Amino acid sequence: MAQNVEEKESQEDNKFHAFLMVVAIPSLFAVVIALVALSILGINIFETAKDIGGKLPFISQYVKEENQPSTEEFERNIISLEAEIKDREAKMDQLQSKIDSKDTQLKRMELEKAQLQAQIEELTAIQEENKRAFREIVKTYETMSAKSAAPIISNMETGEAVKILTNIKPESLAAIMEKLPAEEAAKYTELLTNETSGN
Repeated sequence: MAQNVEEKESQEDNKFHAFLMVVAIPSLFAVVIALVALSILGINIFETAKDIGGKLPFISQYVKEENQPSTEEFERNIISLEAEIKDREAKMDQLQSKIDSKDTQLKRMELEKAQLQAQIEELTAIQEENKRAFREIVKTYETMSAKSAAPIISNMETGEAVKILTNIKPESLAAIMEKLPAEEAAKYTELLTNETSGN
């Protein structure tokens, strides 16, 4: 039985060898010879196969023509791309000029702010100096004798006189009012009353 199996395998191997020797190898050899002969004759077998394959219904969907763009199409594409590059460069230049303009405007605003700050500081210093000078004037009137201060107050403009009289200590104010003529004393008393009630 084992011998039968070996004989069968041996016969199958012999059939396979016979097929290779009689059919497969000669067929491959014939195909190679045909390809060499056709290429010597100047026939491109692959292009021909592609054309034939493109005409067959089921194979045509797998065979795709490669459409290579022409020189004119390349030139058109290049011109289009160059135009797009120039357009983008122009937009970039516009954006850069806007940025530069904004930077200049910002610097100008910072300079103006610094100038305004300097003016505010200067005005604040002047205001402080004026307040200090006014306090000195008020102190002077407080240290003056009422007899000397009354004629000066009476010769001043009413607004200035009221301003000084408002800031003088009550004792000094009373002494100065005593030395003023009665009409002026009444006028300043009324103005001082209005001033204190207004505040």
